[in-house]
Amino acid sequence: MLSRNLNLLRFSSKNAANRALFVNRTTTISTYCDRHIGPQSDRNDYNIMLERVGYKSMDGLLEDTIPSHIRLSDEEMNEMSSVIGRDGKSESDALKELKDKMSNNICNKSYIGMGYYDTLTPTPILRNIIENPSWYTPYTPYQAEIAQGRLEMLLNFQTMIKDIVGKEISNASLLDESTACAEAMTMCLNMSKKKFKDDQEAIFLVSENCHPQNIAVIKQRAEPVGIKINVISDDKFESELKNNADLIFGAIIQYPNTYGNVYNNLQSLVDLAHNNGISMIASTDLFACSVLKPPGEYGIDIVVGSAQRFGVPLGYGGPHAAFLACDDANVRKMPGRLIGITKDSRNKPALRMALQTREQFIRRDKATSNICTAQALLANVAAAYGVYHGPNGIKSIAQKIHLYTKILSNGITQKLKCCENMNKVYFDTVTFKINPNTIKNNSAQTILNLGYENGVNFRPIDEQSLSISIDETTSLDDINKIFEIFNNSMNNPTKLPNTDELIEICENENLYKDDNINRTTPFMQHETFNTHHCETAMMRYLYDLERRDLGLNTAMIPLGSCTMKLNSASVMIPVTWNTVNNIHPFAPQQQTKGYESLIREMEDMLASVTGFDAISLQPNSGAAGEYTGLLTIREYHKQRGEEFRNICLIPTSAHGTNPASAAMCGYKIVAIKCDSQGYIDMVDLKQKAEQHANELGACMITYPSTHGVFEDNIIDLCDIIHKNGGMVYMDGANLQAQLTKTSPGKIGADVCHLNLHKTFCIPHGGGGPGLGPIGVNNKLKPYLPSHPIIDNAPNSTNSIGPISAAPFSSASILTIPWMYIKMMGFNGLEKATATSILAANYMAKRLENHYKILYRRNGLAAHEFIIDCRHFYKKTPDSKKKDDYIYKIEAEDIAKRLMDYSFHAPTMSWPVVNTLMVEPTESEPLEELDRFCDAMIGIRKEIQDVEENNVNIDDSPLRHSPHTIDTVTSDDWNKKYSRKEAAVNPYKSYWPSVGRVNNPYGDLNKICACPSVEDLVKIQQTQEDAATKSIEN
Repeated sequence: MLSRNLNLLRFSSKNAANRALFVNRTTTISTYCDRHIGPQSDRNDYNIMLERVGYKSMDGLLEDTIPSHIRLSDEEMNEMSSVIGRDGKSESDALKELKDKMSNNICNKSYIGMGYYDTLTPTPILRNIIENPSWYTPYTPYQAEIAQGRLEMLLNFQTMIKDIVGKEISNASLLDESTACAEAMTMCLNMSKKKFKDDQEAIFLVSENCHPQNIAVIKQRAEPVGIKINVISDDKFESELKNNADLIFGAIIQYPNTYGNVYNNLQSLVDLAHNNGISMIASTDLFACSVLKPPGEYGIDIVVGSAQRFGVPLGYGGPHAAFLACDDANVRKMPGRLIGITKDSRNKPALRMALQTREQFIRRDKATSNICTAQALLANVAAAYGVYHGPNGIKSIAQKIHLYTKILSNGITQKLKCCENMNKVYFDTVTFKINPNTIKNNSAQTILNLGYENGVNFRPIDEQSLSISIDETTSLDDINKIFEIFNNSMNNPTKLPNTDELIEICENENLYKDDNINRTTPFMQHETFNTHHCETAMMRYLYDLERRDLGLNTAMIPLGSCTMKLNSASVMIPVTWNTVNNIHPFAPQQQTKGYESLIREMEDMLASVTGFDAISLQPNSGAAGEYTGLLTIREYHKQRGEEFRNICLIPTSAHGTNPASAAMCGYKIVAIKCDSQGYIDMVDLKQKAEQHANELGACMITYPSTHGVFEDNIIDLCDIIHKNGGMVYMDGANLQAQLTKTSPGKIGADVCHLNLHKTFCIPHGGGGPGLGPIGVNNKLKPYLPSHPIIDNAPNSTNSIGPISAAPFSSASILTIPWMYIKMMGFNGLEKATATSILAANYMAKRLENHYKILYRRNGLAAHEFIIDCRHFYKKTPDSKKKDDYIYKIEAEDIAKRLMDYSFHAPTMSWPVVNTLMVEPTESEPLEELDRFCDAMIGIRKEIQDVEENNVNIDDSPLRHSPHTIDTVTSDDWNKKYSRKEAAVNPYKSYWPSVGRVNNPYGDLNKICACPSVEDLVKIQQTQEDAATKSIEN
C-alpha cells in the first residue's frame, strides 16, 4: 500500500511541473547517468527519499554523513574532474572512442602458446552465457536455493576437470594457472608430514621447463613464507629428489612442458618422489590430457592448469578459469570453492557450496588460502563448452590439433629441412632449432620478423630457436602460411610442402608410438556431457539452468560490502570485440598499442579518484589486491633494512581475507578491538601500536568501516600507525561511499586495493571474475608488481615480482570500468555516491521502527546498514540446556523467507553474527527499495506472530521457507498457513527451485561431482523414508 501511495504522490497535481518536465524531456535524450541511477529526479524520487530521512537537500545529508575533515576541497575535486572529465559521455560516443582506441591493437594470429591459445567460443555459449545478464549479474552462490543453475554448471566443471586430468575431485576454479601453481605449492606444504627445524628451509622443486610466468609467481609466493625454491633442469630432477629428500616437501612439472615436450619417464619420477615423502604437482593442458595419459593416472598428487582454451577468449590475459584437482583424502586442504550435492527440505537433491566455503571468516590467518573469489563465469563457459562438445568432441578436437602439429613438424623438418624438432614426444607445441646455414642471418629472428610482417606471432626462445603452438582455430591454410614464412626466411627457398601428402603421412602414424603415454581410460561419461550436442538442446539446457538463478535482471541483490550495482549493456558490449578479446597476453608490445592506451588511461583515472601516485592493475581479485598491497609494504620495510617489521594490526571486524592475506605475506597478526558502537577502539589501537612500535609493519582498515560507518578518527588512526613506523593498508571494499567525496590518499592510507567488480561495474559473474588493482603513494611505487615476459612496471625498481599469470591480469574487462567512468564523468560518479548513501539511509529509516539498526553516526549510515536479528528468541524457562528455546528466529530464517518475495538476502552474519547487512547501491529504483522494505516489514509481522504466541515457530512460514512452486501447488498441503501466504505472490517472476538446503547432510555425504545413479538413489531413499514416516504419524 505504501509503495502504491508513493507512486500516486509522484504524479499528483502538486508535482505537475515535474511531470511536465518528464514529458518535455523527449527532446533531450537522457544521459547514461540518468539510466544507471535508479531513483529519478523527474518523478520526485529524491524529494520523497530525503523527506523520509529528514533532510531538505542532498548536501545536508552528506554533510552529516561524511566527516568534514576528510572531505575533498573544491580544488581537489576540480583536479579529479580534469582527469576523468566533468560531464559524462553519451553511450554511443564512449563506445566509438573505445572502439577507435582498441583498433590500434594488431590482432595477429598467435602461436605463442605458454598456456594461452586462441579458441572457438560456441555461439550458443557466447549468446546464452557470456552476453546474458542471468549468468553474469548474480553473486557468489552463498544462498544456494536461488543459485541452483550456476551451481549445476560449476558441478559440471568440477566433474569435467577431475575426469580429464584423472583425479578424484576438483575445485570450482581458481584465478589463473600461475596462482593455481602457487596455491598447489602451499597445499603440498600443508599435506607434508615432514617437520622442518627452525634453521632448515623447506624446499620446493620447480622444473625449469615450466611456463616462465608460473615459475615467477611460485617464487614470489614462496619468499614471504620462507619456502626455498630450487629451479632445476629435468635431467637433474631425479638426483635432486634423492639427494635432498629430507628437505623437499613438493615438486612441480609442466605436462607437456613449456617447449612442448612430453615426459617419457614421468612414472619413475612420481614413484621416486612418493618413496621420499614428496608430493608431486603437474600443471597440465586439458586437450593434451584427452589423448595423453593424464597426470592423475601417473599418481600425480595435485593437478592444476587453465581451462581457457575450452571456449574462453584470450582477452590479453583474462579473465580465465584455472583449476586444481586432487584426491579426496586431501580435499580439506584444497584452496578455493567446492560445489557439493545435498538434499533440501523436500528430501530432494540440491546443490550448495561445500566444505571450506568462506573458510577465511572462520580460520582467518590460519586459513589454507586467502581466496575469496573464483572465476565462476569463465568456469561456467568452459563447462558449457565441455557439455556442448562432449567427450568425443573434445577428443576429436585434440586429435585434430595434434595432427596439424605433426603436419607442421613434418613439413618444416622433413620437407623444407630448415629446422630440427627439439621434442621427441609432443602434443600441440613444437620447438624448432634452425639448421646451420639454412635461414637468413642464421637467426630465428628472421623467421619471427617475417611472421610479424605476415600477421603471425611465434614464440622466440633464443637466437637459434623458436616455438609454435597449434590450437583448435588453426586451419590447413594457416599451416600453409607458416610453411611460406619459413620458406621465405631460407637462404635457398624450395618447393612448399604439400599438405594433402602430409595429411596422408601423418594420419597413418599412430597417435603416440609409445602406448604407455596414450590415454586409454574414458572420461566425461555422465549423461550431462552426452546429451546436449545439438544447439536446440544446448539452448534449452542453458535456459533451464538460467531460470533457477536470481540475478540483477530478476531483483535487487542488497548484499552489504558487495555493491551489486547495475552492469549496463553499454559497459559490457566491448568485452566481446575482436580487438579486445583476441590478443595474446605475450604479444609483442608494438601490437598492443590500444591496450597500452587503455591501461595508461585507467591507471590515471584510478590514481586520480583514489588520491594515489601509482596504480598496478595486476591483482585479479580483491584478495589478490590485499596480498599485493601488503607485499609492497613489506618490501618497503625490507629495502630500508627493517625486515623485522612483521606485525600487522587488524580490527576484529575485518573482512576474513585480511588476516589470511597478511599471514601469506609473513606477518604476525595482532587483533584490534572494536567498541560497542562498532568503531575501532582507538585506545586499544594506540596501546598496541606503541607496544609493537619496533616491529610494526602495517595496519589493515576498511573505510567506511565494515559496519557501514564513516569513523571520525580515521586520520588519527593513520597518524598513530605512521608515528610508530607502520604503513596503512586500506581495504577498498567500501570505496563506493568515498568516491568524489574523499579518497584513501586524502585520508592518509599508503595503499588501497580497489574492487573494480564493485565500485566500477565489472559484474560479479556468479562468483568471479573480479579485478583488485592497488593504488599506492610514492613511497610504495618502486615495489609494484612486475612480469617476467612483458615489462608492465618500468618504474618498479625494486618490484615484488609478479602475482598473476598475465602482466595486466584480466585485461579485457578493463573496458568495463573505462566505459563506466567515461560515461558517468565526475558529476555522475558524485551523484552515484550520494544516491547510494541516500538509498541506504532511506531504507534504514523505513525499517528502524521494525528492526534495530546497528552502528550509525549521527543517526546515519554510510552506503550500507546492519539489521540486528539477535533478539528474536525465547528460552524455555528454568531450562539448564544451552540451546533449549521455545522459539529462535535467526537471520537465516529471514534470508530464506526473502526468497519467497523473490529477493536475494542481504549479507548474512557478517560482520556481526546473526545480522543482515544491506547495501542497495545507486542503481535500484525507488519502487524496488520500497518492495524490499515492504517484504522485511511483512516478515517482521510473521516474527511478531511467533513472539505473541499467535503461531508456533514450527507452523510459521519462516521455518519452512523458501517455498517451491511444486510445494505450493501440491495436493498434499498440510501447513497451518495458506498457500498464498507461502507464495506471497503467485504471479511473481521468480520461484526458488529447491527448498531449504540441508547443510549437515551434505557434510556427512560428500558428493562433489555429477551424481551417479547410486548417489541419487541414496537421496531418493531418504525422501521415501521421510514420506513413510509422515504417513505413519
